[in-house]
Amino acid sequence: MDPVVPAAPDLSDQTQPEDLLLGLRSVSKAFGSIRALVDVDFDLRAGEIVAVVGDNGAGKSTMVKILSGVYPPDDGTVLVRGQEIRFRSPADAYANGIATVFQDLALVEALDVARNVFLGREPSRFGIVARREMDRETLGVFTTFGINVPSISRTVALLSGGQRQGVAIARAVLRGGAAVIMDEPTAALGVRETAHVLDIMRKLRDQGRGVVVVSHNLELVFDVADRIHVVRLGRTAGVRDATRTDHSEIVSLIMGARAGTAAAAGLPS
Repeated sequence: MDPVVPAAPDLSDQTQPEDLLLGLRSVSKAFGSIRALVDVDFDLRAGEIVAVVGDNGAGKSTMVKILSGVYPPDDGTVLVRGQEIRFRSPADAYANGIATVFQDLALVEALDVARNVFLGREPSRFGIVARREMDRETLGVFTTFGINVPSISRTVALLSGGQRQGVAIARAVLRGGAAVIMDEPTAALGVRETAHVLDIMRKLRDQGRGVVVVSHNLELVFDVADRIHVVRLGRTAGVRDATRTDHSEIVSLIMGARAGTAAAAGLPS
């Protein structure tokens, strides 16, 4: 039987402007006296890649955790396909088509590739894990996205960093992620593996999915993103079309400097 690859979720029924898939409206979040996010708006459309950038402690991780159902917002709303929703857990986010690949990947090293891809939702027949079905669907999504591993029966502990990232992305896709959120997906990868992960992001976008990528690497951001959302001190400092801005402006927004000040000061871009 041919491999089965899940199609990108049907987004044709959307009525929101510009295919709004996932959003935040006036979201705030505090931890004690620390205001991690203040009145933040965010939009992700179907078929685009949005990069979220900012300095350490800017609020990027808190944004990701609210979008993925780990934290509830204190104020404001989360929108999925234009409808207000309140996630009680990451399982709620998954059920609504929001899949997150966290920086630690959340893989079980002692299990093989296919078992990790289906972790927690293994297909079964009469109480027995349907291994052939699991292998077939894993191979299907790996083929579609060009994810290469020596064998889907190999334990994750024996895979490279890029291969592990591919396993985590495959899991997000097979869980039906209309929106896929990636937190620093290339932080520990080499040049070739980074290029491969970027290629997977583009394929997700071409399928009509929305992709959020959190990264400190501006070269990567400008290579792959359609829009760039800059967070500074818990607030949105600016949102820019990647083709209509440059490194200097984005660094200025991150640093809170006037346009051109960062370049003049010799700050890295």
